Amino acid sequence: MRTFRRTILALALGAIPVAGPGFGFDGAPVNAKDTALPVVSPQPGTAGALKRTAAPATSASADPADAIPNSTVMSLAESGHPIAQWKLGKMYADGDGVAQDDLRAFEYFSRIANAHAEDNPMGPQASVVANAFVALGRYYLSGIPNSKIKADPERAREMLSYAASYFSNADAQYDLARLYLKTPDASRDDFRYGARWLNLAAQKGQHQAQALLGQMLFNGDRLPPQRARGLMWLTLARDSATPEETWIKENYNRAVAKASEDDKTMALQMLEHWVQGRRD
Repeated sequence: MRTFRRTILALALGAIPVAGPGFGFDGAPVNAKDTALPVVSPQPGTAGALKRTAAPATSASADPADAIPNSTVMSLAESGHPIAQWKLGKMYADGDGVAQDDLRAFEYFSRIANAHAEDNPMGPQASVVANAFVALGRYYLSGIPNSKIKADPERAREMLSYAASYFSNADAQYDLARLYLKTPDASRDDFRYGARWLNLAAQKGQHQAQALLGQMLFNGDRLPPQRARGLMWLTLARDSATPEETWIKENYNRAVAKASEDDKTMALQMLEHWVQGRRD
């Protein structure tokens, strides 16, 4: 993979520093030497109906792969066009217009990673490259049945760390956070890293990260409880959840049922403040 193998090893050994300073759940920098996660003091609230508050409407950037017609995607992909390779890989992964084939999808995503790992992270095709790393990381988490691709959690972490750190990809940050947080007996350092990746993804608007962070904060799950802030994140996540993501809506409904009026009032003000910050 050219110099990519050296790069990925360096990132795997020091993935967290590459991402820059950690952040508290209010977005403020956190000293890496701190042993406890910060507790955010809520601001005075204003009355409002929290259930009727919606997340800001954001226009997702168009997928560049949509501009490539299916009739030419194969030839372009074989010529090394990374966006075409991404589209074809997704087609094989989803069984969209072709027979579903995870191994073929893996091969196309690998071509992107091998050739474009060191592309400008702010470049026009950076999102496609980052998404290829995320897809590879997810394949390595579970492996591909009846193939040479076996489950390899460490390799998965390397792929996700690279996308999360170098490309600042929110989906990678969420998946990486889950890897750090997945066991109840995770070390304090692993938990702190996981919580910070989770917060970075939530701040970018990754709704699954918002839901998990909100649930942890509201319930005080290995974190100092911040019920109002947890309810704020759960509200944002609920408004972006797909119909299949029933766990998000169920967690939101449970939190609303348990929240006091003060919790709801403070959550509403935090939500309004967060929305305003996104607009500025």
